[in-house]
Amino acid sequence: KKGGKNYARDVIVLVLFGNDTLLNVFLAIAVDNLANAQELTAAEEEQEEEEKEKQQQELEKEMEALQMSGDGSPPKVEICPPSPSAPRSKGKGKRGAKKHQEEEEEPSGPKPMLPYSSMFILTSTNPIRRTAHWIVNMKYFDFIIMGVISMSSVALAAEDPVDEKASQNDFLNNLDYAFTVVFTMEMVLKVLDLGVVLHPGSYLREFWNIMDAVVVICALVSIGFNLYDESGNAGQNLSTIKSLRVLRVLRPLKTIKRVPKLKAVFDCVVNSLKNVINILIVYILFQFIFAVIAVQLFNGRFFFCTDESKFTFEDCKGKFFVFQADESDDVNADKFMPKVEDREWKLRCFHYDNVAVAMLTLFAVQTGEGWPQVLQNSMAATYEDMGPITNFRIEMSIFYIIYFVVFPFFFVNIFVALIIITFQEQGEAELQDGEIDKNQKSCIDFVIGARPLERYMPKQSKALKHFIWRIVVSDYFEYFIMMLIVCNTVLLMMKFHQAPQLLKVILHYMNMAFTGSFLLECILKMIAFGIKNFFKDPWNTFDFITVIGSIVDAAVQEYQAVILNFIKGDARDRKDGEENFINVGFLRLFRAARLIKLLRQGYTIRILLWTFVQSFKALPYVCLLIGMLFFIYAIIGMQVFGNIELNPETAINRHNNFRSFVQGLMLLFRCATGEAWPSIMLACVKNRKCDPAADKPDNECGSNLAYSYFVSFIFFCSFLMLNLFVAVIMDNFDYLTRDSSILGAHHLDEFVRIWAEYDPNATGKIHYKEAVEMLRNIEPPLGFGSKCPDRLAAKKLIRMNMPLDEDQSVQFTTTMFALIRENLSIKMRCADEMDQADEELRDTIRLIWPIESKKMLNLLLPNKSELPKPVLTVGKIYAGMLILDGWRTTRFGKIQTGDVQRSSFFDCLLDMAVGSWNNGRPHGEEDEASCLLSRCNTMRRSKKDKQNLELTDVVVSNSRRGSMSSIPDQHRLHPSSSYRIHQSRSRSPSLRSLPNIKL
Repeated sequence: KKGGKNYARDVIVLVLFGNDTLLNVFLAIAVDNLANAQELTAAEEEQEEEEKEKQQQELEKEMEALQMSGDGSPPKVEICPPSPSAPRSKGKGKRGAKKHQEEEEEPSGPKPMLPYSSMFILTSTNPIRRTAHWIVNMKYFDFIIMGVISMSSVALAAEDPVDEKASQNDFLNNLDYAFTVVFTMEMVLKVLDLGVVLHPGSYLREFWNIMDAVVVICALVSIGFNLYDESGNAGQNLSTIKSLRVLRVLRPLKTIKRVPKLKAVFDCVVNSLKNVINILIVYILFQFIFAVIAVQLFNGRFFFCTDESKFTFEDCKGKFFVFQADESDDVNADKFMPKVEDREWKLRCFHYDNVAVAMLTLFAVQTGEGWPQVLQNSMAATYEDMGPITNFRIEMSIFYIIYFVVFPFFFVNIFVALIIITFQEQGEAELQDGEIDKNQKSCIDFVIGARPLERYMPKQSKALKHFIWRIVVSDYFEYFIMMLIVCNTVLLMMKFHQAPQLLKVILHYMNMAFTGSFLLECILKMIAFGIKNFFKDPWNTFDFITVIGSIVDAAVQEYQAVILNFIKGDARDRKDGEENFINVGFLRLFRAARLIKLLRQGYTIRILLWTFVQSFKALPYVCLLIGMLFFIYAIIGMQVFGNIELNPETAINRHNNFRSFVQGLMLLFRCATGEAWPSIMLACVKNRKCDPAADKPDNECGSNLAYSYFVSFIFFCSFLMLNLFVAVIMDNFDYLTRDSSILGAHHLDEFVRIWAEYDPNATGKIHYKEAVEMLRNIEPPLGFGSKCPDRLAAKKLIRMNMPLDEDQSVQFTTTMFALIRENLSIKMRCADEMDQADEELRDTIRLIWPIESKKMLNLLLPNKSELPKPVLTVGKIYAGMLILDGWRTTRFGKIQTGDVQRSSFFDCLLDMAVGSWNNGRPHGEEDEASCLLSRCNTMRRSKKDKQNLELTDVVVSNSRRGSMSSIPDQHRLHPSSSYRIHQSRSRSPSLRSLPNIKL
């Protein structure tokens, strides 16, 4: 007893570092090795395809060389060096263009009819087939079928599995006839429209249609036998035929093909099964090997006598006394007469007498449920026809240790790893045609859904409201509130059972003080922001609900104390008052809910919280698919095991049964957690007693189907479906194992938060100078950072090249998208090819994101043809500033040395821009580049020649790079020899020879 707490700490440390840390290393190793293996396999397949393509090309050239033309000369063949990536990228481009073209050309009305005859009778012009085609492709046809499927599922869940002749079941059977008629009509209409099976696109050439046909045919057969049974001519085996009605549970699966995202999750599961097949074969082989070994070790040694005093089979005969009272009972055991029972030589439920049962036993051991008892039975096994002796062969535990290393630690983790990899590949496969990766897609997804935040700021800076606003938005106020939350948390931890009355009073009044402090916080924020703006922030709403809950809790406690004092005259026993009056203990949860406010503090915590929320957004369709699995198995359990008698001594009792749909779901959820599922399985096998209301003449219920039922459920649920949660969470948290310098969607929330500091009214645009300052204040990989060199920042801004509005502002969405595109190099090319790259990117966005609003697409990637002329962009401004700064350095250096040549027109313009600007120099927010543009665009030379051009022709071209290579030579201004423009083939003008620039 003295070392109990120390032992508890040892167990906790063992679980944390052993089960939660070290054992997950197996999963990490499995995922890493499988990923590497698949990459090597993909590379080998690519290499094989390239070799086949080369061989095919050589073969074609040889064939063309052999086939001479009519004049005896060989045909002209254009010989190009083979490019390994060209055919692949070309194919992808064709597939993407084809897919995009199909989406654009897809008509809004019904799909075109197949050009084949249906059943060799109905041609495409037949009015019956045209009518069927029109009905099947109606807009609301799928919605009607979905509604009928939902009602059919509810009817299946409402049946009474015990009393088959109940009035409730009669009504539901009649309703099922109507559902069967609807599904039959659907099948007939689709067969008339598509044909049966012989031509492409026919009805039975799709998996979902085959499943629909099987369900409809089985339902029709079941209805026929029901009618045959009512006529009194039924045979003895009609109950077996009626079991076909169980296939009605497959009807909800018809919804999968009608919900695209649900179908994507289902395809992931199917692909996972395809990838698992090879490993499953190895798994079964190893399971068979271990089962054979177990049969050799423990065959015939798991028997025992019900009378523990007898050890051998020969002695286990006759009768023995059983005393029901236990030594721990308060009553005297002598008052009860002993019970006489027969001695029986029994075999344990899980044993190794044959290979099939041995594999079942090992599967149960593998799930970790009940395996310690199996281990004890194995160590206690002696010889054939002899009973167990505790720890007779303790060395048999080595068998289970090896088994656990091979199966739960290795094969099970391989299943999880394959599901994770398949899930990730499934998401990446959808992006192959779009030529962007998953990280780029997630970033663009964020940009499409992002909106600027509104931060209220009082207009009158000298008012009391503005003073309070400055207090509540300050960092010191946030730190003070965090300190209060931490202190309140410590206060909650100080409460314990049978605490002294003085401590209770102190904690009570301290809690009231903290509640008053948080109430004062809400009042100050309401005064500073106003009621409407206060509730716009979800965190403020959460704070308000927490404070109101805490106030109600404190008020109810005081009310109970006052009433108790009034009735008894003594308010010392607060506990009795709480029990006698209103119990509002749930309101105290609001005190602990204040801890959630700490999650918004800190950049890293905000990223983790955002990723956690994103994981939940991806889980609904996974949960829906798992819910369909539970629904199907619950209905099957009701139909097969619902009439078993409830016995408190077995696993099928009043708390654990298939008597109703809800009870079945609760039982399956218990099995999914691995809790006592082998006992539940054994309680549902054949030769179990039936419920008296079932009216079974032989009084035998249950079925040996229980073995395959529970084993398959554990396999699909524990090993497959539930691991989809792990796959989704790992898919969203993959940035933790990625290079931290790579921009991800989890960084972009910081952009929205800092943008709100420059745009508190959420107008969606700020001055381009403020945007540059904002990017300077954001650390990489999202922003430039305060330590970013000026030349590098200028190059980034030239590549981003956001267009300016009339007030020289940039848009929120455009800036964020340009930042992502430049950072992740999404279709970034040289200056001459940027216009084509922009169009390709617009097509990719239309392909992957069906953006209906043209305005949103123009915000993401502005269409230059629709922008007002002339187009002024951030890239042009900073390109002009770079040229101007470079000219200053070289020009003034020449003047100081006296080596000044004759000035050209270009030099004159720049002299005017940097010279005497006192007359007419713009003031306010105009910068040097804006002044340069405004002055030079208004000045013309007196001579009408080709030099009469705007400076915009000098600074940039039509591209987004600021490159001068795309300007025609006849329209290009050539500077004097005192200034040299450095060009290169990089993404931006080469600035290596230029000095540092202060932007």
